[in-house]
Amino acid sequence: MSRRPVIAGNWKMNKNVEETEDLIKSLIPLVDGAEAEVVFAPPFIDLPKAVELTKGTNIGIGAQNMFYEEKGAYTGEVSGEMLKDLGVKYVIIGHSERRQYFAETDEGVNKKVIKALKLGLTPIMCCGETLEEREAGDAKSKVVGQIRKDLADVDDVTKVIIAYEPIWAIGTGKTASKEQADEVCGWIRETITDMFGEAAAEATRIQYGGSVKPNNVKELMGMENIDGALVGGASLTADFAKIVKY
Repeated sequence: MSRRPVIAGNWKMNKNVEETEDLIKSLIPLVDGAEAEVVFAPPFIDLPKAVELTKGTNIGIGAQNMFYEEKGAYTGEVSGEMLKDLGVKYVIIGHSERRQYFAETDEGVNKKVIKALKLGLTPIMCCGETLEEREAGDAKSKVVGQIRKDLADVDDVTKVIIAYEPIWAIGTGKTASKEQADEVCGWIRETITDMFGEAAAEATRIQYGGSVKPNNVKELMGMENIDGALVGGASLTADFAKIVKY
């Protein structure tokens, strides 16, 4: 089965509305006609402008987080219903920075994934191990454990995009070798087979994230189990188009 690659740019806490407009306008012609599905995930304040600018293009807009309740006394949170109302199509869930700095748990990630799917949003669900876990030989148990908890009770896993992001490779300039990345994405696919069956595992897209750049994306994308990239720093300039059109 051929899985359509998906290249997503996670802008993190970068770009105001004016800067967002400049970057999107420069990228629209550069990513036009890309074979890969293209996603930009700017900060919340930029989402209305991003959705407006990308209407009628091949770019889908994602948020970087959401809460699993519809409304209520949750100061500072944004609901999936609000995102959907804006025209957002994707949402990054469980990024390691959210887990590390904001104490997000597998239980919370699971609730967010289920809620996103219920609303018709496409979750880009992140998983990955620390350097200490990898060096201790615990990478497999960490990642498989995250997948089992984060995807528990999901109805249709093929509607989830999974992003494997080794925490030791995010923003460090270190990249997992293509073999290391493919090995972990293979473990993820085996776990999905175990949980949801072979057909579901074959159809589910798994991205690699962690210092993806124009000069290494092609070799990563050539691996059997890697179906895309979740790109951080390299998505903040027009050079992101070189990754999209690897």
